[in-house]
Amino acid sequence: MINQAMLSMLWDATLDTLIMVGSGTILATVVGLPAGILLTTTAPNHILEQPLLHRALGGIVNIGRSIPFIILMVAIIPFTRKLVGTSIGTAAAIVPLTVAAIPFVARLVDGALKEVDAGVIEAAESMGASPPQIIYKVMIPEALPALVLAVTLTAVNLIGYSAMAGSIGGGGLGDLAIRYGYQRFRGDIMLITVIILVILVQGIQMLGDKIAHKLYHHN
Repeated sequence: MINQAMLSMLWDATLDTLIMVGSGTILATVVGLPAGILLTTTAPNHILEQPLLHRALGGIVNIGRSIPFIILMVAIIPFTRKLVGTSIGTAAAIVPLTVAAIPFVARLVDGALKEVDAGVIEAAESMGASPPQIIYKVMIPEALPALVLAVTLTAVNLIGYSAMAGSIGGGGLGDLAIRYGYQRFRGDIMLITVIILVILVQGIQMLGDKIAHKLYHHN
């Protein structure tokens, strides 16, 4: 039986999940976007060609993406504790969520920017545009719909990661599902948390798709 106290806990857990996912997505985008831009522009025959830097950055991104989130979350507990003063709760969960999402964002940004027509970039170069001008006035505007979808996909993935963070006291819906749904054999709580997570994923995906669609038509 779902009582008022449990409804309040579900509401608070949903807000915690949104805070974790929102903060993680924003922070990961702030770091991952420039990393993805560097990954693209330092490639051979690109505007900032630096093969060694490109390979090093690509290697770091690939390593970051290959580490399972649950292992990463445990491995950086000392770093999390130093950064936020604790290794449990919503604030602590934001740290591994951000760290896990940065290489993911970087690779998605790299993929989006590679889709920009090389002819457009060459035309900007022939008109004397500098690399920063090409990046911010040509590449990013051209790739903006794909970049929006990249951020959307990151947020959707972080919802799943945030639920996993509940396994070590990360807070949010995952924590509630484990403590009440699993450990106390409350199938109804487990079901409701799953439904809420599905609704969050669908809502974020629909919003991202709508924004990207408008940008496609605007371009």
